[in-house]
Amino acid sequence: MSAKDRNRLKVLYAVSRRHITQVQASRELGVTSRWVRTLLLRLKQEGDAGVVHRLRGRISNRKLPETVKQRVLKLFAEQKRAKQWHDYGPTLAAEELARNYQLVVSKETLRQWLIAAKLWRARRARVEQAHVWRARRARYGELLQWDTSEHDWLEGRGEKLYLIAMIDDATSQLTARFVRHDSTEENLRQLARYVEQHGRPISVYTDKASLFQMAPRAIHHRDAPEQALTQIGRALKELDIEWIAAHSPQAKGRIERAFQTAQDRLVKGLRQVGAHDEQTANAYLQQIYVPLWNRRFSCEPRMAGDAHRALAPGTNLASVLSIRESRTVGQDHTVRWQGVIYQVERKCIKAAMRGARVLVERRLDGSVWMHWREQVLALQPCAAPPQVRVAPAVISRRTRYVRSAQEKARARQRMLEARRQCQKIYMRLPDRPLWQAIRDAPLRPEGFA
Repeated sequence: MSAKDRNRLKVLYAVSRRHITQVQASRELGVTSRWVRTLLLRLKQEGDAGVVHRLRGRISNRKLPETVKQRVLKLFAEQKRAKQWHDYGPTLAAEELARNYQLVVSKETLRQWLIAAKLWRARRARVEQAHVWRARRARYGELLQWDTSEHDWLEGRGEKLYLIAMIDDATSQLTARFVRHDSTEENLRQLARYVEQHGRPISVYTDKASLFQMAPRAIHHRDAPEQALTQIGRALKELDIEWIAAHSPQAKGRIERAFQTAQDRLVKGLRQVGAHDEQTANAYLQQIYVPLWNRRFSCEPRMAGDAHRALAPGTNLASVLSIRESRTVGQDHTVRWQGVIYQVERKCIKAAMRGARVLVERRLDGSVWMHWREQVLALQPCAAPPQVRVAPAVISRRTRYVRSAQEKARARQRMLEARRQCQKIYMRLPDRPLWQAIRDAPLRPEGFA
């Protein structure tokens, strides 16, 4: 049973216990209320296995044969190279295939085939309507707005701090913390605190910063995935948390207005307590400001219940919320990452490990681990040999020895004579390489070192 099926079971059990209605369950699951009633009937008759899709593991009966797909793609590529269909879209191409080649393929199926084969790229659709007001989500934990505010929080009394905040869309419950850097690690730590305290939300709503989305790598890159994900995006996908991108700051106005209030009230409160560093600022934030916000500015959700989900059994949260990169295991069973050489423990070394492509992860506690096949192995840094740096000798211009013109001429003459001697020795032994001829010569040329 997949994680999606387990989440579906949680919602269905909530409906059977009358915690939520069937209509709301249909909205949360993204299905119709009629299908919710069918799932409830299956759950009653078959148990938990009733939510598993009946066609899982089977090929669709309506899927077109592979020969038809290959013929269509080959024909489209030939016509495109011939400059006949180079500007055709899926709709027109489907009509041409049906009319001239008797190949009946729907435009949407053809669209997916062409995109997967890199023969056609979709254009960005125009925005036909402006953004409209959006109502709050119905239940606590359905949507979490997440952002970072850069501001002079300490008013020059200490170091620069960033405020990472998460606010629930249904209740305006606030979770926040001051950090020194708006980095991937700090955002992952904030996500870890939230998940450990409340559970997994259904979705998060952020901006399009590079922490959450990235430009895809070239398709020829050996580590290019099917979907380009950042470290935070990969962690959200593994936790089965939907990521929603805001197209403008106004789209996530709830968290933006919370920052405006904090830049007014929180700054004044930090001034009153004399906060001058990260520790004192976080102490005031967690003990005074956040409880005050949740008492005064939070509201009750329209629907009762908690939509947060517990971690799936066997989930290693420390491993999921980590920094991962692809590396190659060396011939000596070491991995190089960020200028440090890491060694695989001797008891974990396998025969097929050398030269393998692995995933190296650095967890938030600083430990480094390696994913090889189905195993997760601990790595230890190798002791680097001490480097002795010798300062270059500084020669003063006044004490620098300057050769005369006669000495320069004699040195050049010795170099030319040594070159002629080398040529004579090499020509005397034409079948042997030069280094052997020089090594076996009875006399070394004068001036040749």
